[in-house]
Amino acid sequence: MEKSTLIAKNPTAYHNYEILDKIEAGIVLYGTEIKSIRAGKVNLKDSYAAIEKNGEVYVYSMHISPYDHGNIYNKDPLRPKKLLLNRREINKLVGMVTQKGYTLVPIQLYFKGNFVKLELGVGKGKKLFDKREDLKKKEADKKINRYLKENNK
Repeated sequence: MEKSTLIAKNPTAYHNYEILDKIEAGIVLYGTEIKSIRAGKVNLKDSYAAIEKNGEVYVYSMHISPYDHGNIYNKDPLRPKKLLLNRREINKLVGMVTQKGYTLVPIQLYFKGNFVKLELGVGKGKKLFDKREDLKKKEADKKINRYLKENNK
């Protein structure tokens, strides 16, 4: 099994969406983008993915900062990046996304061997009260863990 190294996570993915399914996708990048990613200059916060009419999947608003020493070879930081999926995976995603309220959300970016992979989730947007319930549950879990930790000493 190959070792994977986390590069970036989408901090709002699990807060704003209920993730129902996950899929791993390769991503088409240029040399200066890879160097910038290796330096950790990537942001997934407002990114999203979409399936185009030609059946290809792209990720939008994924910000990869221009490489410092890249000069003329630097690409636009917010350019759409093509995801590498096989036809069966794309058809599965099309079937799930065509349902009302489902969207493709980038969850995390990581190295798997020498390749950059993007974990893509199929999610349904949460309502405000759902987000509040999740925050209440997290707070309760923290309090319980803190109490158990103090009493076990």
